Amino acid sequence: MAAFRAAIAQGHGIECDVRLSRDGVAMVFHDVALLRMTGAEGLLSDLSAERLEQTKLTDGGGIPRLEALLQLCGPNVPLLIELKVIGRHVGPLCAAVARDLARHPGALAAVMSFNPVAIRWFARRMPQVVRGLVVTEQGEAGWRGAARRGLALWVAKPDFVACDIRDLPSFSAKAREQGLPVLTWTVRTASERANAAIHADQIIFEIPRD
Repeated sequence: MAAFRAAIAQGHGIECDVRLSRDGVAMVFHDVALLRMTGAEGLLSDLSAERLEQTKLTDGGGIPRLEALLQLCGPNVPLLIELKVIGRHVGPLCAAVARDLARHPGALAAVMSFNPVAIRWFARRMPQVVRGLVVTEQGEAGWRGAARRGLALWVAKPDFVACDIRDLPSFSAKAREQGLPVLTWTVRTASERANAAIHADQIIFEIPRD
């Protein structure tokens, strides 16, 4: 939450990742396991939301609920919510995020995911929510990878595509041919920003700490 507050203070929008707690609450956390960010053993999905809120991150705060971040952002701070879910069993996480969004109808929030089934879930059940497909070609080169990405695009029916900065302009060109806005992630250097300015419509970026 300290990073989110700092971003808001600088006038930036926010991108976050969400996973599902054991009791079905959308929690803001990137990894499957707790160890890297908290020093604790175990998986995020094994603990309740209350326990996770008490699990300390490196900034001293607990793992926040998506609800808390939506409350912090209010109606004025853009928020991209990446759904971290694998396979076809996407309903529990999507439903948890949908419930939180329904409690904040004025939020400037969009959802996105590598999982096209999760994005299709929102297309069918909450079509008013802007949704994006996240793609990368890293480790998925060649015609098989291209076919998977094409199928994912067809399944997801996204409003935008978020492409790996390392892949531009490859898949972004295909998305633009279909009239889809292109975001790119994660921009960290001046050269990446220059490349993004040519091949993307917006960036998801990090500012390295000194």
